[in-house]
Amino acid sequence: MRKNLWFWLTVVLAAAALVASAILLVDYVRPAPVFCDAGGGCAKVKATALARPLGVPLPAIGLVGVLGIGLAALVPGRGARIVQAALAVPGGAAGLFFVGVQAKMGVLCPFCAVVDGASIALAVIAALRWRKAWDPPRGRLVPAAAALGLVASIAVPFAVGFQLRAIPGDVPAAIAEEMRASGRGKVTVVDFVDFECPFCRMTHADFAPLLEERKDKVRVARKHVPLRMHPHALDAAKAACCGEALGKGDAMADALFLAPPHELTPEGCERLAAQQGLDVEKFRACVADPATEARIEKDKETFRAVKGHGLPTIWIDGTKLEGAQDRATLTEALDEAIHAL
Repeated sequence: MRKNLWFWLTVVLAAAALVASAILLVDYVRPAPVFCDAGGGCAKVKATALARPLGVPLPAIGLVGVLGIGLAALVPGRGARIVQAALAVPGGAAGLFFVGVQAKMGVLCPFCAVVDGASIALAVIAALRWRKAWDPPRGRLVPAAAALGLVASIAVPFAVGFQLRAIPGDVPAAIAEEMRASGRGKVTVVDFVDFECPFCRMTHADFAPLLEERKDKVRVARKHVPLRMHPHALDAAKAACCGEALGKGDAMADALFLAPPHELTPEGCERLAAQQGLDVEKFRACVADPATEARIEKDKETFRAVKGHGLPTIWIDGTKLEGAQDRATLTEALDEAIHAL
């Protein structure tokens, strides 16, 4: 086993570099990054002139080079050792260079660091293999399994990366998180509401039918921001959270918006829950659970984090609508987002 340590180190390092290169390449060719932070070190490195030599994305060059190193390591003989060294030594030099570039820029691209570090180590191993005439383990099974692992190291990040949503960098983190939760093929609506707010009620009356008509293309995440000026807003928010927890979120929200504000008392909310077919005992337990109010506090923190100022505030994917909205505006924003999928 120790005799073939160089072989296994090569396979592991090459696989790690291939995964990181594939991730970077996905973010280079997608309209917005899906793996990297839009404002982080990856984006800063990508913005340099070095990122696309002769118009070719740098991760594509790295991916081809590392794959060649890994495959050469699986083949016995002098020719394979020459190919491995010929690819790995320049790759290691490039890795050292790009480590220096990042250090000079004062940034860290974590995926770049994996590729650069692995490339340097692969260069050392390739030079030692050439010098000591090491060859891979005998037989076909081990090299074949290693080759399959190298291919999977490219295929898996590609398969995942092209299924994830590309989210523009100017979308707040909390909204981007909800968009990722929706996945591709669905528009995300993040609706910040207070059930006593008259403008929320007006907007909901127009918005609910539009959402119902497009329910196959839309995922709604309702966030609760009960205002202190509204005496029953917190009770209604708890009722809505518990309706959601018990599987009747939309129906309970509709009932709360339709009920007269003075009926949104704890008793009134309980009656609404019973009318929606919820188990009253489970509903009471949920309302009394401190986790329910903690969830509402988290929603309020999210509202502040996305710089919400007034209610209702609705995010339709990356578009923010603040204040009361008419049906035409809501329809246009919703359909534009659906067409952009």
